[in-house]
Amino acid sequence: MHIPDGFLSIPVWGTMDAIAVPSIAFIARRAQREFDHHRIPLMGVMGAFIFAAQMINFPVGNGTSGHLVGGALLSFTLGPAAASIAMTAILATQALVFQDGGLLALGANVFNMAIAGVLAGYLPYLLLRGSKAGVFLGGMSSLLVSGLLALGELLLSGVRMPPAVLGVSIGLFLISAVIEGAITVAVIQALERIQPGFIRRPEGIRRGAGLRVLVTASIALAGAGAFVASQRPDVIQKLTLQTGIAPHAGTFLTKSLAGLAGLIVVYILCLGVSRILASGRYSVAARAN
Repeated sequence: MHIPDGFLSIPVWGTMDAIAVPSIAFIARRAQREFDHHRIPLMGVMGAFIFAAQMINFPVGNGTSGHLVGGALLSFTLGPAAASIAMTAILATQALVFQDGGLLALGANVFNMAIAGVLAGYLPYLLLRGSKAGVFLGGMSSLLVSGLLALGELLLSGVRMPPAVLGVSIGLFLISAVIEGAITVAVIQALERIQPGFIRRPEGIRRGAGLRVLVTASIALAGAGAFVASQRPDVIQKLTLQTGIAPHAGTFLTKSLAGLAGLIVVYILCLGVSRILASGRYSVAARAN
């Protein structure tokens, strides 16, 4: 799903940077007005969980794999504005520290997954009032919109994709989107069973079992993910292979250690951002009074 460097043309990645930077700044200000301080620990844990979950690739057909993106899941648990900030922190860590996704393509990846993907995921959830169908369609829409935007940016950059390749890529994104929706439903239902009201009653998050389960799952996914994940490339990575730009490889142990290190980095970063958002909310409220 991440677009690496070397694929987007200068006009495309420059335009996406110019859109993403002020958009995230605007979203951050909005998050300051809306963020509930009870969700401070959840933002760090959810950021770490999504980072770890993105390491688990699963086969989707035609020699490719997919993985959970998590934009919709973040929006359901944190709210859309805070979810965009958390996803941006995840993508920035992946690009700057672990070279997963290109630095020059960071603006495009942020727009695709942290802005458009989060919004596309939250709208069905909002319109269907948090129903199971809304959760499923939110997860599905989030991945599909992010994937189609990535393909569009590659096409605008002159990456050659014959109609057959483009059609297969869209089909694979559709399969991944259905799986994303199913996983999102499963996670939300599991959290609600473990801690009823997990989504709607943030005041109980800090003391509840749901947070502990997410922490345990994050560590397990990050530590074992490299050993159990499919080694097939995802749709975007397969395009890199077809054009002669191979993705970076590493040993299972190296990937596992990197996953655990990344987990810690993302947790600290998201937790720090959540505290800033919460303090900013009180500052805004104080000025209003």
